[in-house]
Amino acid sequence: MKQQVKISKVKGNPNNPRIIKNDKFKKLVKSIQEFPEMLKLRPIVVDEDFMVLGGNMRLKASKDAGLKEVWIEVAEGLTEEQKKEFIVKDNVGFGDWEWDILANEWNVQDLEDWGLTLPTIKNTELLSNLEYDPLYYKPDKEPYIVLKDCVNLKKFNEKIKALDEYNLTKEQKEVLKLFAYRFIKIDFERVANYYEFNASDEEQKAIERLRLVLVDNGINGFIEDDLIKLLGFTDEDFQ
Repeated sequence: MKQQVKISKVKGNPNNPRIIKNDKFKKLVKSIQEFPEMLKLRPIVVDEDFMVLGGNMRLKASKDAGLKEVWIEVAEGLTEEQKKEFIVKDNVGFGDWEWDILANEWNVQDLEDWGLTLPTIKNTELLSNLEYDPLYYKPDKEPYIVLKDCVNLKKFNEKIKALDEYNLTKEQKEVLKLFAYRFIKIDFERVANYYEFNASDEEQKAIERLRLVLVDNGINGFIEDDLIKLLGFTDEDFQ
């Protein structure tokens, strides 16, 4: 039975096996302060003695958030073994996140603020051990393509607009704009098509210099960046 009671009536479980790190706990407190209605939709589960079975961290965070009352669901008739089983099963997550959907449909900063830990690749050996087949792309002629069609600025423009919500100096805003460039999406397939069929000679040189396409024509262009010089190669090594 769901009901709203004084927070002082609810007892935290001293045998709760779950812990929460300080930074995540602060995010939980903030989340409750910003969206307290969620506690009604997902009440704390207690037994007949108002001892918490599910929601110890939410109870603690609710107290820190200054709430005087909380929503609870009373689980009646459970044996001690069932209570112990519930405490564990309530905290087990069997599903996995679909990261591509989260990245495209949700704001990454919001996800972090809500307490979601986003994946990062810390061990480059994971990448070096991947198996792959060399890929040569043969461009297909695409009519009426122009260079700006190769870039999607939607996410980038959203991030730039969001900077206006904060009290920033002109210099701070300009630097943060540089960080926002990582949200620009480049359609490399279209770049290759444009390079092959529409670009002028000077555009092709510029596109190669920016590494938007890689072509099998020796190392011209790479020398200028000193990437091959460091390894001691010359043009003769590629002839």
